[in-house]
Amino acid sequence: MKKLLLIATGGTIASVEGKEGLVPGLSAEELLEYFQDTSQSVDVTSQILMNRDSTNMQPEHWVEMAEVIAQNYEQYDGFVITHGTDTLAYTSAALSYMLQGLQKPVVITGSQVPISFKKTDAKKNISDALRFACEDIGGVFVVFDGRVIIGTRAVKMRTKSYDAFESINHPYVAYVDAKEVRYQWKPTSSSNEFLVNTSLCPDVFLMKLYPGMKPEIFDCLKDLYKGIIIESFGNGGLPFEGRNLLAKIQELTEAGIAVVITTQCLEEGEDLLLYEVGRKVAQHRVILSGDMNTEAIVAKLMWALGQTNCIEEIKEIVETPLAGDSTAGFEKED
Repeated sequence: MKKLLLIATGGTIASVEGKEGLVPGLSAEELLEYFQDTSQSVDVTSQILMNRDSTNMQPEHWVEMAEVIAQNYEQYDGFVITHGTDTLAYTSAALSYMLQGLQKPVVITGSQVPISFKKTDAKKNISDALRFACEDIGGVFVVFDGRVIIGTRAVKMRTKSYDAFESINHPYVAYVDAKEVRYQWKPTSSSNEFLVNTSLCPDVFLMKLYPGMKPEIFDCLKDLYKGIIIESFGNGGLPFEGRNLLAKIQELTEAGIAVVITTQCLEEGEDLLLYEVGRKVAQHRVILSGDMNTEAIVAKLMWALGQTNCIEEIKEIVETPLAGDSTAGFEKED
């Protein structure tokens, strides 16, 4: 019989009616009470780590989750984390970087409707998560609406529908249906050694580029953040006519600030070397993101900044594919 650890962190799945709206309130034990039949086939231990709306989730809480898994790694065959959906994708990406060489599944799930409500997706999602956590597979996964997504590729696409998450630029790992797991592909770990590295630097700013942005905004950010992620247009690039942003990017990189260029387009990623507007940016030691999603970029940059202050090393860490977060083969600009 498989031994699983259920780690509850709050979210909609554990919410109850409060004076000012839904608020996380159920304990891990109360969540498990809804799964008497499921839990009879596995040995499930429950633990409440926190009861937090995921909007209030911070990088320090990612570290707490990673540490709980590390402390209990030898005692259990798999792990299930119940989590609010709003920042679930950031957490799954962060855990993918902090917990490497996993030979056991770490499964994150949640729901769009509280488990205590008559009509809810929570029961199916936890049941599917418990089922997948029994698989002989290693890594961090999101299980939601019967679909399994690797932790670095999940993005929340919908605010109300049960199929809230999609796997961006990557196929689903599997489908869970009637207690059966149907694999589309099966990831393998590149290392047999389980390594935990929870060093994070949260001094990261995410900026969405829009026509008319003032270059002076970067002066305000330079002394506040060690890393800046810019969601640019299309394949990437920054305007250099009119409100010219290029000079400010050069100032940032020369000051040792890590600047990552990504795209506002969800699918297919950036290609900074395709157009003139992109190549002019690439000359300034910026970091390329390939087809990574923004949630993974944020978590990976925080993790990279936690490892080193050297801009070249940070660039190498972010641009090197890890935990399936990007397609291999970046073109490097000298």
